Amino acid sequence: MWGRSSAGGPGAAGASGGPPIMPLASPLMGKKKKPFLGMPAPLGYVPGLGRGATGFTTRSDIGPARDANDPVDDRHAPPGKRTVGDQMKKNQDDDDEDLNDTNYDEFNGYAGSLFSSGPYEKDDEEADAIYAALDKRMDERRKERRELREKEEIEKYRMERPKIQQQFSDLKRKLAEVSEEEWLSIPEVGDARNKRQRNPRYEKLTPVPDSFFSKHLQTGENHTSVDPLQGLGGLNTPYPGSMTPGLMTPGTGELDMRKIGQARNTLMDMRLSQVSDSVSGQTVVDPKGYLTDLNSMIPTHGGDISDIKKARLLLKSVRETNPHHPPAWIASARLEEVTGKLQVARNLIMKGTEMCPKSEDVWLEAARLQPGDTAKAVVAQAVRHLPQSVRIYIRAAELETDVRAKKRVLRKALENVSKSVRLWKTAVELEEPEDARIMLSRAVECCPTSVELWLALARLETYENARRVLNKARENIPTDRHIWITAAKLEEANGNTQMVDKIIDRAITSLHANGVEINREQWIQDAEECDKAGSVATCQAVIRAVIGIGIEEEDRKHTWMEDAESCVAHGALECARAIYAHALQVFPSKKSVWLRAAYFEKNHGTRESLEALLQRAVAHCPKAEVLWLMGAKSKWLAEDVPAARSILALAFQANPNSEEIWLAAVKLESENNEYERARRLLAKARSSAPTARVFMKSVKLEWVLGNIDAAQELCTEALKHYEDFPKLWMMRGQIEEQCENMDKAREAYNQGLKKCPHSVALWLLLSRLEERVGQLTRARAILEKARLKNPQSPELWLESVRLEFRAGLKNISNTLMAKALQECPNSGILWAEAVFLEARPQRKTKSVDALKKCEHDPHVLLAVAKLFWSERKITKAREWFLRTVKIEPDLGDAWALFYKFELQHGTEEQQEEVRKRCENAEPRHGELWCAESKHVLNWQKKTGEILALVASKIKNTF
Repeated sequence: MWGRSSAGGPGAAGASGGPPIMPLASPLMGKKKKPFLGMPAPLGYVPGLGRGATGFTTRSDIGPARDANDPVDDRHAPPGKRTVGDQMKKNQDDDDEDLNDTNYDEFNGYAGSLFSSGPYEKDDEEADAIYAALDKRMDERRKERRELREKEEIEKYRMERPKIQQQFSDLKRKLAEVSEEEWLSIPEVGDARNKRQRNPRYEKLTPVPDSFFSKHLQTGENHTSVDPLQGLGGLNTPYPGSMTPGLMTPGTGELDMRKIGQARNTLMDMRLSQVSDSVSGQTVVDPKGYLTDLNSMIPTHGGDISDIKKARLLLKSVRETNPHHPPAWIASARLEEVTGKLQVARNLIMKGTEMCPKSEDVWLEAARLQPGDTAKAVVAQAVRHLPQSVRIYIRAAELETDVRAKKRVLRKALENVSKSVRLWKTAVELEEPEDARIMLSRAVECCPTSVELWLALARLETYENARRVLNKARENIPTDRHIWITAAKLEEANGNTQMVDKIIDRAITSLHANGVEINREQWIQDAEECDKAGSVATCQAVIRAVIGIGIEEEDRKHTWMEDAESCVAHGALECARAIYAHALQVFPSKKSVWLRAAYFEKNHGTRESLEALLQRAVAHCPKAEVLWLMGAKSKWLAEDVPAARSILALAFQANPNSEEIWLAAVKLESENNEYERARRLLAKARSSAPTARVFMKSVKLEWVLGNIDAAQELCTEALKHYEDFPKLWMMRGQIEEQCENMDKAREAYNQGLKKCPHSVALWLLLSRLEERVGQLTRARAILEKARLKNPQSPELWLESVRLEFRAGLKNISNTLMAKALQECPNSGILWAEAVFLEARPQRKTKSVDALKKCEHDPHVLLAVAKLFWSERKITKAREWFLRTVKIEPDLGDAWALFYKFELQHGTEEQQEEVRKRCENAEPRHGELWCAESKHVLNWQKKTGEILALVASKIKNTF
């Protein structure tokens, strides 16, 4: 049927699919064609749509009409889609938009798309791409901020609601300490079934033993009928076999079960004997060794059997393809050895020696697999095929058990292979010294380029002969430094120390001439070895010769100091001393080099060497006060007070009006009970070099001697000149406290805080004074004011926390601690206190957090050590104490706690070691330490006495 147009126009007919109509002749025909003719139509173009001349579709285009109940074409459609009506309903539901108020959002609009039912055209796609690019761009701009915010929210959420895993993290860490036996001893989970399910009552059939029948037969109870009470009344049944001839024992008429059992055992033995005799070559079954034989049959390898078979097949293929390939035979033999088939392995490797008679490895493997005597025969056969193989000769010597036989084998080997250094060394090791010397004489002729043989010969020879040997060695091997160093050590050992430097200098010159590069690091290592061997002069000569080689001038000091420290770390003290001596010759006016050398002598040398060095030091650096003070202290520790005074007098001449030297002289006199001389010195110092420290020492001297009035007068005078020096205000307040004048002490502290508002120690003294007199609220207010004046001060926060804790307000102290850790998150003293504010189960978790924040803080390490101590983990506690005092040897509290720990759990040697190390470290800081060391009653006590005093006052309350 041709398509018809509702408008009846020819354009419509053409559009609807009818035959084209030829246009009539017209004057327009000759005009130019339109530009769009022949071009493809735009997307979505429908002919005639503009003027309403749209075509229509008939039933023939879409097929026959279908009822709603007709089935769909898909035979396997799911329920709900099996009829045409269902499909239409589904499509209608999909097209309907959900424009309900519940689906509308004030910011985003409707949840779905309002135009989803419309056609999706190219411009829609382009718009969507632009919007997507904009969204992506905006998202990238906010991404970093959003991720940071999300991360903070997650961390906050995790802190408020930790996972179960985090809550039990400390318990999980303890699982690492559980041993295998403890783990296996944990009981299994109980059975939840009831008793009847756990113990089902099966029908149990227990065989009756022969002894039961025998016993009843002997008693004469021969039952031949069933008990009438059983319900089978009247049934008489004879006992089975009771009348059978042959089972009755003659004379008694009773059945003898014991003899039947004996007969059965005899019959079994006969059958076993017959079976064992029937096996060729085996006539006896060993019952004891039977299980042992079974164990030996179990393969010891851990691989899969299929893998072993594959490997065996592969190696067989390799052997057959290339039978002269030695590694194939070796691998095959080792595979069989691993699987327990030792004899097969031996057969294979022997076949390998036939196929590869020139392979050293195959012969050595065969010798390894064969037992003793057979192995010797294999090695002898190998020597015939490979007479120049050193390894086979060494293996042959190892197989011999007698020393004489070993020597014979090695001498035979040396006849064939006289150039082998390894054979010579092995042979010489078996000889006595005299025979070894003779052999080495022959060895150096055969192997003139072996340094080891020359040096070994030189060690066995006399002095004169050794010199000749080393000269010959130097001629044969002019490029080896060890010969020169050995010659120097030889001269030193025989007392010719003046020759040592000449030999080493000549060695450097000769090696340069022979084109040998002088490797500074190797020579220093050789010097360290000489030091450890006791050749001090050789060691120092080597250091002097090579220490300056290959170093720029500006790097010399730094490099030499590093070399000295490296030598000390390796235990080569003479090398370090030689490096310092050379550095001091090059840099005689460098104070830092003199100081390092002095500290080296103090730690590793003697008092005499230290004093000699310091005398040279002050001659070259007279303005270095610390060197003068070290010299005076060394004399004072040796109880040579006049010498110490003379050193300080010389120091005064070189450094007039030096505060350090004045105070050192005062300390020297006061420590030796020369109080009047100390007073005169301080008076001179106040007139010639008036400083705040000089005034402070003057007040302290009068205070400790009990002259309170003089101390107060001096303090008042000092404060006129140095009112911004907080220690003077502290001393004034403490003197008033000692005299029980609390109001004057408070006034002194308040005046001091007006002049020194940033002195934390003054704030702490004032708050403790108020707490002591019972003014808790005032103490709290003082600390709050102090924190405002000195923000982020961990000491003030710590005092506030402790104030509340001492007052019994634990909740407030915990809250303050949380605020303190927020303001000072990296403060070790706060974290150490926070660990012990927690309940015992949470302390370990808190200590882990503290270590994450302050990994190398001595207070945190000390808190962890105390934690292990409280848990009675002695070894771990000792390790953490050692770590603490190593990181911060100046912390007196750590030494005191360590000493207390050793007093309770250590030996006397460990206690003494801690005390000595503390005395050497001379700690000055620490809350508990300073409370005792700066007390007026303890001013003359030494470090060891203060250590014992502090340790005695520590109580295990943690």
